[in-house]
Amino acid sequence: MGHPPFAVTVDLVVLTLTGEELCALVVRRGIEPYRGEWALPGGFVREDEDLSDAARRELAEETGLAPGTVHIEQLAAYGAPDRDPRMRVVTVAYLALAPDLPVPRAGTDAADARWIPVRSREHLAFDHDRILADGLERARAKLEYSPLATAFCAPEFTVAELRRVYELVWDTRLDPRNFHRKVTGAEGLLEPTGRTTTRDGGRPAQLYRRGKAELLYPPMLRS
Repeated sequence: MGHPPFAVTVDLVVLTLTGEELCALVVRRGIEPYRGEWALPGGFVREDEDLSDAARRELAEETGLAPGTVHIEQLAAYGAPDRDPRMRVVTVAYLALAPDLPVPRAGTDAADARWIPVRSREHLAFDHDRILADGLERARAKLEYSPLATAFCAPEFTVAELRRVYELVWDTRLDPRNFHRKVTGAEGLLEPTGRTTTRDGGRPAQLYRRGKAELLYPPMLRS
């Protein structure tokens, strides 16, 4: 008995902070199926390509960013038989995070590309609504127990800038003093640079960089 033919793709949930919004990258499809509709960026895996290499290639094509400048991790695989009308297609989704990503450019199969606020109700092609929701929940959950929030920050940042990340990703308001106590008390999360800045306004604020911790203890729990 032969094996049924199927293809493998990678899809990307790319999140960044734009102004006061957490935004996701979407592309307008320039080819069928779903021509003219918005979807997550992605594409077919080449025969000589590893999955992670395909994800990084697609990310570079859609954003122009070097892979080393962006946090990227595998999210999940999606393989419903009818998820793509062309043929049986299994996709492996990746989550990518970075601060202040540039205006996106359309790739080879896209007519347009843009950032959309994750709170918008823009319908996406294929099963990309579900993939985007899963990516968003992964990011929100990992902020609780990992230093992932620092991936949205510049290499050096203030506690107020880090708090803004948590507030925008979690879509909530946090008490500044309580947050400051928690993040400065979390072992290995922050490393002081010895420098200050006034870019937040008001008095000079300490600048930090990401510490060496891989897990947060105690965790930063959502209310």
